[in-house]
Amino acid sequence: MTIKPLADRVLVQPKAAEEVTASGIIIPDTAKEKPMRGIVIAVGCGTKDEEMVLKAGDEVLYGKYAGTELDVDGEKMLIMRQNEVMAVVE
Repeated sequence: MTIKPLADRVLVQPKAAEEVTASGIIIPDTAKEKPMRGIVIAVGCGTKDEEMVLKAGDEVLYGKYAGTELDVDGEKMLIMRQNEVMAVVE
């Protein structure tokens, strides 16, 4: 299935949460925090008031409760407005 975001929305694939800490402790699923970092998969064309500055392939940081979860071909994705993205990781 192909998803093309509209207006100022972006489709983000969250990065997997870390399962082992630096000290070697394994973190159970129930204690993992929701990832706040991901890769932009697709972007809309922007709006007349806000141009699209993100592009597919950008690694981004977003808020803990940002976006709406989608299930795309068995993978968890997020769709959110561009203004919910806090930063691009370079």
